[in-house]
Amino acid sequence: MSTNTSSSQSLRVWDLPTRVFHWLLAFCVISALISGEVGGDALAWHLRLGYCLITLLLFRVVWGFIGGHWSRFKQFLYSPLTIIRYLRGHHQPEHEVGHSPLGSLSVWGLLLILGAQVATGLMSDDEIATQGPLVKFISGATSSLATNYHKHWGKVIIIVLVLLHVAAILFYLFKKKQNLIMPMLRGDKAIPIAKTQTLAASKDQLAQRITALVIFAAIAFAVAYSVQRLG
Repeated sequence: MSTNTSSSQSLRVWDLPTRVFHWLLAFCVISALISGEVGGDALAWHLRLGYCLITLLLFRVVWGFIGGHWSRFKQFLYSPLTIIRYLRGHHQPEHEVGHSPLGSLSVWGLLLILGAQVATGLMSDDEIATQGPLVKFISGATSSLATNYHKHWGKVIIIVLVLLHVAAILFYLFKKKQNLIMPMLRGDKAIPIAKTQTLAASKDQLAQRITALVIFAAIAFAVAYSVQRLG
């Protein structure tokens, strides 16, 4: 940690693998939505982006157990009582560092809905030229349900959650004067010195970054191999 001002210190909150995951996920989600809407030849890229999303989500699951302190699931798995107390104004120091109890709902929602979206995408069939690799293993009725969810409800829910996510960032930026974007770019967050004494910093050394790269590469290989085999 390095001192920023006389009253605050810089705390490493988001490790590099988490930051890279975040921005790659945002890019892939937006690109997948656009390519799916365009259709035609763009659907080939839509499928590739779907496989990239599967890889990213599987990596995040693993990193949620062994990643940096504030990236671990246990740091933003809050009980309903904690969330209610937070909404009533009972804030703890850690709530202002990583994901707050309210912000955690957005994160969990995005991860679960994106998981459902890629899962249904694997079972979807446009009945023209594009179908997911799992279509051959399920009934036509199941594929039809998956396709309907993937093309309609799933897409709408994702767009709504993304817009709510952006709205929350803008609310914090302009109303609460808290910039949530810069910590996800730089990794560090300015924390009052009195609070940093009781808050842990995320490990973000070369060893952690190499570990993340190896894990990501292994997952990417497994996804690519599985898709090739299923194809």
